[in-house]
Amino acid sequence: MGHHTFDPAMADHLEDATRRYRYLSMEELIGALQPSGDDVVDLGSGTGFYADDVSQFAEKVYAVDVQDEMHAHYREKGVPENVELVTAEVADMPFETDALDAGYTTMTYHEFASSDALAEVRRVLRPEARFVVADWSSKGSGEVGPPTEQRYTAEKALGALEDAGFDVRRADERTETFFLRARAP
Repeated sequence: MGHHTFDPAMADHLEDATRRYRYLSMEELIGALQPSGDDVVDLGSGTGFYADDVSQFAEKVYAVDVQDEMHAHYREKGVPENVELVTAEVADMPFETDALDAGYTTMTYHEFASSDALAEVRRVLRPEARFVVADWSSKGSGEVGPPTEQRYTAEKALGALEDAGFDVRRADERTETFFLRARAP
């Protein structure tokens, strides 16, 4: 599992607010992330749908995506001044150690999930930084999102975060998705 990417030809689907907020609202993300005045990293930012939301509360948002095509789409719709686009693999980000106050991934954990990627996330987040993971659950129907065989359960993701040293403070398995809130060591 992991290590595949979203088809950039389908990028317009990532801007459907009704569909996106059905699975993760802006309020839930902001409430768990608490980005007030912080430097935040969006892992697998895609078209910047959630980066736009977080940028309203954060000092700086680093929108990390492996696909230049997704950044091109984001540029086309308009990137807020406090958002910086970063083309990189999650397992190899160009940030200093302990540089960031918070991080999140929305419906993209399954694309990069690995011990190397989580170790890199842990490296760039300062101690006590918040880390939020919302993704498609393998327990879901598969009628929306990626095929279920490409997904994880909340339990498996929780175990991977704990193995990487994160303190998981919330883990919810939902109908189609899961939601985790953790702190960096």
